[in-house]
Amino acid sequence: MLRLIGFLLILLMPTFSFAQTCNFTATDMNFGAVDTLSGNPVNSTSTLSISCTGGLLDGGKRILICANIGAGSGGASSAAARQMLNGTQPLNYQLYSDSGRSVIWGSSTWPYPARAPVYSLTMTLLGGVISAASGSATVYGTALSNQATAVTGPFISSFSSADTAFYYRYTSATTCDSPTGSVGTATFNVNANVAANCLVSVQNIDFGTQGVLRANVDATGSVTATCTPGTTYTISLNGGTTNGAPTARKMSKGAETVTYGLYKDTNRLQPWGDANTPGSTVAGTGTGTAQALTVYGRVPPQTTPSPGTYTDTVVVTLTY
Repeated sequence: MLRLIGFLLILLMPTFSFAQTCNFTATDMNFGAVDTLSGNPVNSTSTLSISCTGGLLDGGKRILICANIGAGSGGASSAAARQMLNGTQPLNYQLYSDSGRSVIWGSSTWPYPARAPVYSLTMTLLGGVISAASGSATVYGTALSNQATAVTGPFISSFSSADTAFYYRYTSATTCDSPTGSVGTATFNVNANVAANCLVSVQNIDFGTQGVLRANVDATGSVTATCTPGTTYTISLNGGTTNGAPTARKMSKGAETVTYGLYKDTNRLQPWGDANTPGSTVAGTGTGTAQALTVYGRVPPQTTPSPGTYTDTVVVTLTY
């Protein structure tokens, strides 16, 4: 009888010393192409996978997992914004623990209030020998809106083992404010690409009400270009509905016309046209902010047609 008890104790001893072990992996988070001029946020996700094993006596035990995620290699500009970098240039984004993207996924090791979310698994006995548990958690990300001055190109923030301290232990605790226990890690990257983009808007030119056209009549309008920083662009103005030369466009009322010109300068010496008139377009480089370019209009002296309203439509083309 004593020999039998001793034999059973020897068989059980390895299971007593078998502690729980958890392994973690995480997929990269890729925001793809981010249009910083639209003013809209861009969402993406990463999946954190968890696999734990334990001993014979661990079946039914609850493992608390506090998956701290720090700032990453891009750092964080504030409690609200982590950063990806293109060289030294930042692009703001944030990680969240909820699909509504209202609860920031933080860490007990960084200076901001947000902490890791509480995640738990229950160990299940397998084959009467070991216990195990597995699961996954979604990390929700948002590339933040209103970043028109972000440079174009690829951005990245890398999360190494120094940024991912995933604490786990058997406990009934329900907070991750000051986590303790064993520590695992996972590495992943957060990526985005800011593509070159431009927006264009216009202010019409109104020459007002005139009598006899025996002197120059001047008026101005504008073309406003908003392009991502460093993006070169060219703005051309076509010849209007009659496809006239830059200084001989036509406003029409039926078969009658009024000749006018559009210019790049206040003295009305540099015509503003398109590729059909070499050297007549306007070039610029984007800054991420609105760049207003004045269009100088002139109706020269000419034979006055019958009274009425004369109009023309000019197509503005911004090429980048």
